Amino acid sequence: MGKGGNRSELQQTGEEVPSDLETISWDEVSKHNGLLTEDRSKWLVIDGQVYDITSWSMKHPGGRRLLSHYAGQDASEPFTAFHPDSQKVKKYLKALTVVGKVEQREARKDIESDFSKLRTTAQQMELFKPKLTFYWIMAIHIILMDLFAYLNMLYFGVGWITFAVAAILASTAQVQAGWLQHDLGHLSVSKSRKVNRALHAMTMGCLKGASGNWWNHMHYQHHAKPNVMKKDPDVRLEALFVVGENMPKKIAEEGKSVMPYNHQHKYFFIIGPPLLFPVYFQFMTFYFCITRREWMDLFLMMTFYVRFFIWYIPLLGIFKAVLLFEVMRVCESIWFTWVAQSNHIPMNIEEDTGKPWLQLQLSATCNIVQSAFNDWFTGHLNFQIEHHLFPTMPRHNLHRIAPMARSLCKKHGVDYQLKTLGSALIDIVTSLEKSGKIWFDAYYSLRHDL
Repeated sequence: MGKGGNRSELQQTGEEVPSDLETISWDEVSKHNGLLTEDRSKWLVIDGQVYDITSWSMKHPGGRRLLSHYAGQDASEPFTAFHPDSQKVKKYLKALTVVGKVEQREARKDIESDFSKLRTTAQQMELFKPKLTFYWIMAIHIILMDLFAYLNMLYFGVGWITFAVAAILASTAQVQAGWLQHDLGHLSVSKSRKVNRALHAMTMGCLKGASGNWWNHMHYQHHAKPNVMKKDPDVRLEALFVVGENMPKKIAEEGKSVMPYNHQHKYFFIIGPPLLFPVYFQFMTFYFCITRREWMDLFLMMTFYVRFFIWYIPLLGIFKAVLLFEVMRVCESIWFTWVAQSNHIPMNIEEDTGKPWLQLQLSATCNIVQSAFNDWFTGHLNFQIEHHLFPTMPRHNLHRIAPMARSLCKKHGVDYQLKTLGSALIDIVTSLEKSGKIWFDAYYSLRHDL
């Protein structure tokens, strides 16, 4: 809905909520969250109309969980944020059961209206328009690094120096391919949804050996409810870590603590960044494809592995080729994890309270200062705030909307955090240490009381 309308935009185009619909209270809407009613019905609000999505949630292209995360809430702003082609998506709304209408909440009216104006300004500045030259450069430099990793050993021979060079180049290519697939997954590279989807599947499968649909399933949930416990997959970490201030207390109260979380800021360096990709992601992407019968994704993934080992086994033998693969995955994992978590783990992590889009995203994200290196190193996720506010905006335009987003946050008293790259990385460790201490104090206080 990059060009979709929220309530104020609908009024401008003359598309009003039908007056003959029954007015439903927000309290009643909130009960239909899939949990509180006997029939476990799910309602959500889009542009003032209440829709019953109980059945449709199972058919939703973005996945059942993504839609269900907004059951009982106003989904107008995320509806706009996630869909570049609003007119096409609105055709699906016509097939849904309209239960009634709601009145706009006065407490949210100003902030939602101002954010709508900011989106309109971005559209007028053509900030949702991708520069194909930029993405061609990104793709070519990824392919060249991957190719040079192989030619380096083919031409100079096999040795520890050429092995190290190959590992560095291949790891860098993997990370940069990760940023590129991220753009494609957010429909930011082409005006065509089908082209974005096809290129995303090919980039994930052929260049990275992973499933595009698995990534969509996980990442869209993260964007819909960032840092929201039980809804954002990125903070479902309690098997190994507790994050924020609420999760440590909750885990301590439940008595389900299985790790010495007060030491998590230490073992994070061992089992966190180094093992995320080579262990968890490696297993989950195959598990997802097999259990969900995503055979095309699985086929594309296998082209990556076939190509990798056809290149390197004749040069290195099986053992060293597998070693190169694992070194590449570990380096990629360390790079990606530190970058991705620097914007989120130190921020607020809490239960879902149905915040407006601007406040929800700013509560969970922060920015890192701009520089040519930071832009390249983070895949422009140093503008994480703007990326979360406008997930379909091409990353090369995020810096242009940033000053206006910051001004809007200042107007409404919303905290807009900007950090250096170094301080953002350090904050990951200090926040883990703080959360671990909260767990420790709560856990042993409860044990003492018993």
